[in-house]
Amino acid sequence: MSAGVHPGMSPGANPGMNPVERVFRSAGVTGWLHAVDIDGGREVGLRADEPVVLASVFKVPLLLELHRQAERGLLDLTERVGVPAADRTGGGTGLAAMLDDATLSLRDLAYLMMAVSDNTAADVLLARVGREAVNTLLDGLGLTATRVVQDCREMLTSLWVDAGVADQSAVTQACTDPEVVARLRALDPAWGNRSTPREMTRLLAAIWRDEAAGPASCAAIRRLMALQVWPHRLASGFPFDEVAVSGKTGTLPTLRNEVGVVEYPDGGRYAVAVFTRSLSTAQNQPRADAAIGAAARMAIDQLSTHI
Repeated sequence: MSAGVHPGMSPGANPGMNPVERVFRSAGVTGWLHAVDIDGGREVGLRADEPVVLASVFKVPLLLELHRQAERGLLDLTERVGVPAADRTGGGTGLAAMLDDATLSLRDLAYLMMAVSDNTAADVLLARVGREAVNTLLDGLGLTATRVVQDCREMLTSLWVDAGVADQSAVTQACTDPEVVARLRALDPAWGNRSTPREMTRLLAAIWRDEAAGPASCAAIRRLMALQVWPHRLASGFPFDEVAVSGKTGTLPTLRNEVGVVEYPDGGRYAVAVFTRSLSTAQNQPRADAAIGAAARMAIDQLSTHI
């Protein structure tokens, strides 16, 4: 398998520039990246220790704490929870798009949270395990720059409050205005859920090595991350049947993120975290999405023999 130059790149432009940086610039984004060989320890990064906004990537440590509490007998993953139709967090996928009252197990809520980034499911689970418990877990793993301080509803409510609109339905249009985007607290890592690219790859590596929890729990987390339905970011850089990509995306106005693990058929395993912020305020940004896959591919090619 050979490494290719992503169509959005301009290889001849500014040859002294970091090639990963070139991918980001060609897509009109600022990028933060860290990639590590899970078993060999080699790593590459770009602004890897700078704070970034997690957006829905915070659902990964939340999922881990859910399983660790199940290991300790604090909850039963088959426990069924009612989710009334009248009290759901927005987001457009999963339960937010459903019209009727629902009852699901905790583990099925976890599936929706990871597979389609269901915000309602995430908020139900965060309320069940407690955000302080998630942060205690992160401290125990040495991930002190990673904090979960709000749920999805608080994050999304801040958008329409800061945008000065009457409700969340008007946020999308309002956030195409650069002046509105400039005052969104949700885009400031110091304000909301945050981490660094390096800490996110450390978390993923611990899950893939069965160190973050018991082997059965880590396997369950890996399974759910492999079921994510979005192919347009990280997975777009690895369009090969024999390469497995597991990930979790995160999205807010001007922000496109994904963290995940790429596994090659020879056993090579690479954790990668890519966070971007675009210059454009457009809602749909396929170049920014594709840059995540292209940058991840370039970084992992530097770590592997698949060149």
